[in-house]
Amino acid sequence: MVQRAPGLGMLSGSRLAVWGDPISHSRSPLLHAAAYEVLGVAWTYDRRRVDEAGFGAALSSLDSSWRGLSLTMPLKSAGFRAAVEVDARARATGAVNTLLLDDRGPRGYNTDVGGIVAALGEAGVGAVRSARILGAGATATSALVALSEMGIASVEIVARRPDAANELVSRGTAMGMRVSARPLDGPHGPVDVTVATLPGDAALSSAVVSSLADSGGAFMDVVYGTWPTPLSTAWSERGLTAVSGLPMLLHQALRQVRVFVGGAQDEPLHDEARVLAAMRRALVGE
Repeated sequence: MVQRAPGLGMLSGSRLAVWGDPISHSRSPLLHAAAYEVLGVAWTYDRRRVDEAGFGAALSSLDSSWRGLSLTMPLKSAGFRAAVEVDARARATGAVNTLLLDDRGPRGYNTDVGGIVAALGEAGVGAVRSARILGAGATATSALVALSEMGIASVEIVARRPDAANELVSRGTAMGMRVSARPLDGPHGPVDVTVATLPGDAALSSAVVSSLADSGGAFMDVVYGTWPTPLSTAWSERGLTAVSGLPMLLHQALRQVRVFVGGAQDEPLHDEARVLAAMRRALVGE
């Protein structure tokens, strides 16, 4: 893949969707429908269950009526491989959660990074020096890049198998960060903020949860469907900030809308405040 300067090929499609497996839980259709209603564009946004094995065939079957795709697990690496060009955040993470489809081929973006930065900022997490990431998968990579963008220099990766975090350690080191990997059962030194990227049903002992919460600073969990989690409950019981994955979902979706409208995730939309407010209302069911 060659990273080219911004500039769109021909875009005429009006169909959009989120793909992944599982997918029935996705709130992306609600968020995007709210945005396009405010923007006054007659686009459709659906969901489709697509696994990694079937992704290539499904992508190649799309015709010119399609404008773009949102990708969730387990398709973010496949999306990266399919893209003819990627943005800087996708390149930094090796993960694409957004594909813009034009006549030159799929253009890949990672809006998870910006979503994490915005969600932490909204929660009042600003000038911090150290962080912990729980988990070592694709979302953990986006969290690492997000923390780097926030200027955090020291990051601890906590995983069941510390060797699973080797790639994350390498990526962080390449970005000039001090990154270490430790097992879930500790010991855990104090940090200013923790970002959890573990599945919502991850089994953690009470001792591990207590140790993480006692030393973890503010807390953001990418999980939103099974909230509160044992981790978030432990943080709340200590009077600490605990944020679900909903703000991240909201802000990464806003960046996807920017991509589908104008081809750049960092260029604000016309009347963006109204768009974001409508998306927020749709997210909480108002």
